[in-house]
Amino acid sequence: MSVVASIAQVVRGFFMGAADIVPGVSGGTVALVLGIYERLVDNIRKASSVLSSVVRRDIGEARTRFVQVEWLWIIALLAGIGVAVLALSSIIERLLEEHPEAMAGLFCGLILGSVIISWRLAKQVTPANIALMLGSAVLFFTFLGLRADTEGSGAELVTEPFWMFFVAGAIAICAMILPGISGSFILVLLGMYTEVLGAVNDRDLFLIALFLLGCVVGLASFSTALSWSLHHHHDRVLAIMIGLMLGSLRVLWPWPNGVYSTRLELPSGAPVVLPIVLAVVGLVVVLAIEVVSARRSAGHETVVVQD
Repeated sequence: MSVVASIAQVVRGFFMGAADIVPGVSGGTVALVLGIYERLVDNIRKASSVLSSVVRRDIGEARTRFVQVEWLWIIALLAGIGVAVLALSSIIERLLEEHPEAMAGLFCGLILGSVIISWRLAKQVTPANIALMLGSAVLFFTFLGLRADTEGSGAELVTEPFWMFFVAGAIAICAMILPGISGSFILVLLGMYTEVLGAVNDRDLFLIALFLLGCVVGLASFSTALSWSLHHHHDRVLAIMIGLMLGSLRVLWPWPNGVYSTRLELPSGAPVVLPIVLAVVGLVVVLAIEVVSARRSAGHETVVVQD
């Protein structure tokens, strides 16, 4: 992996990390738009297979599978995510608190642009795939409406049984590799957001370990199934993912209170023009990035052919 490729990968990770900071937005959406989604899922699957081989005490197979994982590619991506979280979390948090409607408008435009680009990745558009997209959009839109807010409320205390931490980790981690879903919001819906925070605040290593173990098991199981599905039913899976992104617009609707509410209201006493303008800006930016990326790829292919 060259230095230039490593830097480009860090930048991709930076964009993914920036998306993960926003409530209701998934880094998986960014990975899909940047064209690295399938590669990411495939590498997660390979890494999980290494762990499963170790558990079975098959060291030889573990070594074989270990070298198949693009570790430098993954490390560069994680480095970019880490930099984004450290550099932008306080900035984005402040902007979300001070200008919730405007920021929601911007993110809404970014997601709409992502939907357009993702739809272009489909190899074949069929009525069945359109039905899958619309069906998943409606279901996820309804699912998000189960809670009026996107943040956990109440005291950060541990009241749930220990096994719920394992289950919550296994379910919430799937949001990491699914476009349109926020892991923290999944915890809110499960009623485990404040529970997990309580375990962290209490330094309860047993419950934290159970949660992390659930994350590992969930990620390993889900990535394997998702990788297989992408290879064998690419367009159908893509249609469902686009539906998830469309459904996530419920969280990104600017009014009321931006990304902190799933309620849908018309603007009343809140900024109207700025959220709409920023939505258009976000849409244009995403499409412009895709055009530039496509031209660069075309130029690279031309050079290779000439060589």
